[in-house]
Amino acid sequence: MTQTSQTQNILLCTLGTSWAVIPEAYAFLAPDKLPMYQNHPEQAQLLALKAEYQLQPPDEIWVCTTQGEQTQKSLEQLQQWIVLCPQAPVLRIWQAGQTDQLASQEECGKIRELIVRACLKAHQHANGDALVEETNTPGRSDALVAKKTGQVVLSLAGGRKTMSADMQWAGSLFGCQALLHVISDDSRLRDSILFKPQPAMLAQALTKDLAQLIMPLIAGQTSRSDLLDISVDDAGPIKTEAYPLDLPPATQIALFNDTGHSLSKELSKREKASSRLFGNFLLEISRSECHENWRSLYRLPPRSIDRLRNTMLTGMDRDWLISLPKADLHRHLGGCLDLDAQRRVAQAIWQSLTPDEQSQALQHSQPLLDTPDWPWQWPEQLNIQGARSHNSAALLLHASDAQLRHNLWQATEPRIALKTGHHAGFSAYERPGELTGSALLSHPASIQPYAQALVQQALDEGLAYVELRGSPQKYGDGLTFLKNFYYALTETLTSLPTGNPPQFRFIIIADRRAREADLKKTICLAVDAKKLLPGFVVGLDMAGDEQQTKPEDIAHLFIPAFEYCLPVTIHAGEGEQAESIWQAAYHLHADRIGHGLTLNGNANLAQRFRDRNICLELCPTSNREVVGYNDPRFPDSRKYPQYPLLELWKKGLPLTICTDNPGISRTTLADEYLTAAAMIDNQLSQWDVLAMIKQGFVHSFLSGSSKEALLKQVDAQLYQLISGQP
Repeated sequence: MTQTSQTQNILLCTLGTSWAVIPEAYAFLAPDKLPMYQNHPEQAQLLALKAEYQLQPPDEIWVCTTQGEQTQKSLEQLQQWIVLCPQAPVLRIWQAGQTDQLASQEECGKIRELIVRACLKAHQHANGDALVEETNTPGRSDALVAKKTGQVVLSLAGGRKTMSADMQWAGSLFGCQALLHVISDDSRLRDSILFKPQPAMLAQALTKDLAQLIMPLIAGQTSRSDLLDISVDDAGPIKTEAYPLDLPPATQIALFNDTGHSLSKELSKREKASSRLFGNFLLEISRSECHENWRSLYRLPPRSIDRLRNTMLTGMDRDWLISLPKADLHRHLGGCLDLDAQRRVAQAIWQSLTPDEQSQALQHSQPLLDTPDWPWQWPEQLNIQGARSHNSAALLLHASDAQLRHNLWQATEPRIALKTGHHAGFSAYERPGELTGSALLSHPASIQPYAQALVQQALDEGLAYVELRGSPQKYGDGLTFLKNFYYALTETLTSLPTGNPPQFRFIIIADRRAREADLKKTICLAVDAKKLLPGFVVGLDMAGDEQQTKPEDIAHLFIPAFEYCLPVTIHAGEGEQAESIWQAAYHLHADRIGHGLTLNGNANLAQRFRDRNICLELCPTSNREVVGYNDPRFPDSRKYPQYPLLELWKKGLPLTICTDNPGISRTTLADEYLTAAAMIDNQLSQWDVLAMIKQGFVHSFLSGSSKEALLKQVDAQLYQLISGQP
């Protein structure tokens, strides 16, 4: 919705026979415009009180009053005063029809209806259309909305006591910046000219003797009741459209007749049934959602919950997504770093080399450095004389940005359906990672800067928990590497300022393409590593071409991992039929599945996954790059099918969003949520995103006690971020 009017600050008053209470209240709120209290003995305290409640000068004064001869005289004097008042605000007046002295229940009901409708209207008018616009703005919390809205101050002075009570009741439901009262020393006031003042007197500063007879007070501040935002029977949330009140022109008097559905009766009904209504609201949410969200979020006001559920994720939400604490369960160690971070690691390696080693690496790399387009087999040239890390560092440090970006990424563009659409198959997807991972990590000097880059990456992305996965057996002695890498991460995390630093865990990857003997060694390595570093190594993965080896043929090799109760996640269903996922679940006892994109191809298996709570690790960008899915942002992807996320999610299947290889795919976890939303026609709500984030923490391979502590920590952080409350 487009904003059509600016926010307004409104003073809402009632009026009886004493019209002076309105100038007295206004002067307290606008001392720079009406210096009535500048000679007041307690002027400093009045200004401090106004500052404490952050009260702004009213742009408009609204008056609710009755009919009758005495009221009419008060209104005439009020209208004279507003003309004389310097920098006068807009004055709007309503009279409740068929009322005079409020001597009957019927008359009291009419003025009560006017007051509550005026209070409802004041909040809408105070914010123009901004409130409607802001509550539909992605990523906005209630706290952010409140900072951009106008103020409504309710005056409890003026009129009969029943009118003051009605105003206070309205404030308890609709909220207000302040409940303002004005008291006076009646015994002395009756003997002064202030008892029946002329309009001109209250349009200027009062003398000290007169000013001290009046004292403005704040009776409190109230918040909007959640009862207004709950649907009751056939009635939805309370809105001005259902309870209209026309705005009268400035200084003119409008007659209000209580017609149509009564707002005061509706409010009373909701108050009496408050506990039942909140219970019904939460029950309706639980019936309509397939995944439980964070516990604290159900404590949000209903309007906030509805906004999160109805606001679809868009690119405008990127900063909001980054701010949320998140878990990434599928992030390959070798594919994490972007080009700048790779170069920093390469620099550390380069500085550790002798001059002869540097010279040899440069000499070996020179043919590639002199060539814009490298031959497809260029990665094989890095392994000569066992100096892959030296040669990789030389290329990273001495090749131009244009050379590196062309030969690492552009040579395989468009990066869509590379597994089947490119002559090199899956290796085309892996090409951007040829100068990182094992190309660098096999050198001891790379470990510390690599760990530092990973920690900084997690901080930049708002990651609270990361499960890295990799093949330490490819970096030299696997156990030695893991110990050194763990110590490097720990040292980097310890050096961070106090707070809640990101947590890192490690999953060891076994390669389907390896020989059986090597596969067995890797599985034993995972068990030994879990024993050596029980708080760091948390699981076992199997990756590689799904067509190479069937799980049923190698399941016996996993027995040591099963016996040690090592959690297992398996790459499966990444472009292959659901049979591959079935094999991973039933033969390798997978707790999670990496990708699982074809699970919908077997309805019984999908139901079994939901029953057994087996989580899918979806990686939208790499799934588009490897398998091929339609993403409206990439014209070359139009011929590919829609991403299966939404169907899987609506079936209640546990799943979470991950990055896979953020360096290779040039993405972040926040961007993966945006990519997922784009690939399902922007049908992913902010509420869904929060639930998917929770799935990531719930299905982590942490121990039960550690997981519980982390869930509670993140739950509290999210509530503070979403609600704006400490």
